[in-house]
Amino acid sequence: MSKVVLEKVEKVYPNGFVAVHGIDLEINDGEFMVFVGPSGCAKSTTLRMIAGLEKVSRGKIYIGDKMVNDIQPKDRGIAMVFQNYALYPHMTVYDNMAFPLKLKKVSKDDIKEKIKEVAEILDLEEVLKRKPKELSGGQRQRVAVGRAIVRNPEVFLFDEPLSNLDAKLRVHMRVQLSKLHKKLKSTMIYVTHDQVEAMTMGDRICVMNLGKIMQVDTPINLYKYPENKFVASFIGSPAMNIVEGELIGFGENILVKIGDREFKLPDNKKEKVKNYIGKRVYLGIRPEDIYIDNIENTERIQGIIDVIENMGNEAFVYFKAFGEQFIAKVDPSKINGLEITKEATFGFHMDSFHIFDHVSEKNISI
Repeated sequence: MSKVVLEKVEKVYPNGFVAVHGIDLEINDGEFMVFVGPSGCAKSTTLRMIAGLEKVSRGKIYIGDKMVNDIQPKDRGIAMVFQNYALYPHMTVYDNMAFPLKLKKVSKDDIKEKIKEVAEILDLEEVLKRKPKELSGGQRQRVAVGRAIVRNPEVFLFDEPLSNLDAKLRVHMRVQLSKLHKKLKSTMIYVTHDQVEAMTMGDRICVMNLGKIMQVDTPINLYKYPENKFVASFIGSPAMNIVEGELIGFGENILVKIGDREFKLPDNKKEKVKNYIGKRVYLGIRPEDIYIDNIENTERIQGIIDVIENMGNEAFVYFKAFGEQFIAKVDPSKINGLEITKEATFGFHMDSFHIFDHVSEKNISI
């Protein structure tokens, strides 16, 4: 196990395109770190620089106490699991997993013992004599993970390893990988575009966009205390409702103007945003913080319902207010009586709002 440190790491391609903009990151020894972000945010490029598959343009990468910028991938003490499994089709499961050990001239007895140990961890004992074409997608992925484990690397790197699996199998495999991390206590870096995977698997999450790190924190802190508008809108399903507004001073109070309505900010928000009076802002509220019942002691708005999605355990109500689209996440037992194209009353508390600077998009309310 080793920590991984990136210092001012950049990736610039020959045509001048800057893919990664001088990022700093420290991944702790034994930590499960997830890189998440939309397509093109450079999360896989960053992972490939750690692996040595992409050359670092500027900056330094350390694995343990060793700077690895000019060290070959095979000598970095890493093992990588790819999206496409990369198994040898003519080899059995046993031989696929044994291959990296044979290259290291490990004895047959030691290979046999190691394969047995890893097969038990990954529940592959019954398929060791089969070839990849005889396996399910989940089994193939476990073989690819097993081939990485037998190398006993300092750091595991996963590049969207579950994206080829169906939804049910993805859920099963992410549970298995989380259990594997707890068992091996190894440093793992995992790339995904799926924020649900990120939230359920990572000890910490590195949210990236356009080659920059937007925030690094625990899943719960990213959700509750997003540092900027991008993280607020990216983390959470359904996404946070975000609308434009303005902060207005009114005597000792600060009001938020949204459309033609004004709402008083609570005292715990007022002190944090007082320097932004008279300025445009973005306002964000989570779907679960908008209510359709027990709204007596809340601020209230009227909205025209567009769509109602009943998911069984929860319901999503899409509605328009202030000329903006909102979504409320509610108990499905509360949607009786709501009708498409009809008006309904929704409630919320002002202390549930996040407030973002209109220019920098920084969260100014935390």
